[in-house]
Amino acid sequence: MLYKTVELKTEGRLARLTLNRPASMNAMDGIMMKELADVFESLKKNDTVQVLLINGAGRAFSAGGDIKAMLDPDNPMEIGDIMGDVSRLAYALYTLPQITVAVVHGAAAGLGLSVVLGCDYIIAEEDAKIAMNFIGIGLVPDGAGHFFLKERVGVPRAKNLIWSGQVLNGEIAHSQGLVDEVVAEGKAAEHGEAWANKLLASPIAAMIATKKILHEQKTKELERVLEMESEAQQAMRSTEDHLEGIQAFVEKRKPVFKGK
Repeated sequence: MLYKTVELKTEGRLARLTLNRPASMNAMDGIMMKELADVFESLKKNDTVQVLLINGAGRAFSAGGDIKAMLDPDNPMEIGDIMGDVSRLAYALYTLPQITVAVVHGAAAGLGLSVVLGCDYIIAEEDAKIAMNFIGIGLVPDGAGHFFLKERVGVPRAKNLIWSGQVLNGEIAHSQGLVDEVVAEGKAAEHGEAWANKLLASPIAAMIATKKILHEQKTKELERVLEMESEAQQAMRSTEDHLEGIQAFVEKRKPVFKGK
């Protein structure tokens, strides 16, 4: 199947998924969110593929949600529909019957970081820019960002990362447990391929069975988190702070938040 914003290639037991809006640093518009959900759901039905590599075309993995699209008066985002697709993609990603490997260069921010954190193994370049930066535009993490962060680093650190919107390079992200492997600039793709080949040369059926056992214990919690994220995000989208945050982003100035 042909997609507008992503590219999926399968080669035997290996699939490669590329976020493909390089001119926008793979910022996720409504089309990409829907297509990612569709891709992940289609892979859940694939009995051949055992490893999925996920990367981004161009200069970044993904800069997160497309803020300019949020401001488009001619094609306004329908937040209810958007959150439906965001929840679909997060749930399908977490329940995939494949080992998922995120290959991160450049920015992995916002929803882009949620996708990364939903993967089983994360490789990041040392100069990557990793941030759960929804707070900068007055929003809460979505795409199961709360769930995936808590799974990786625990509740106290998850709150700190969400509230601060701190940008971490690959080295710091690795030291804090957000990524599994840090590599030199320009080497993430190479290491991703090597890791995929290592997985395919392993008793991967047993590894996938372990993933299923561990993840199925958490799916009810994930569903509830996605419900709460959707409710909170729809509420935050109508706040003064959110409108100020996105306007300040476009105008390249510091936002003035009022807690409203």
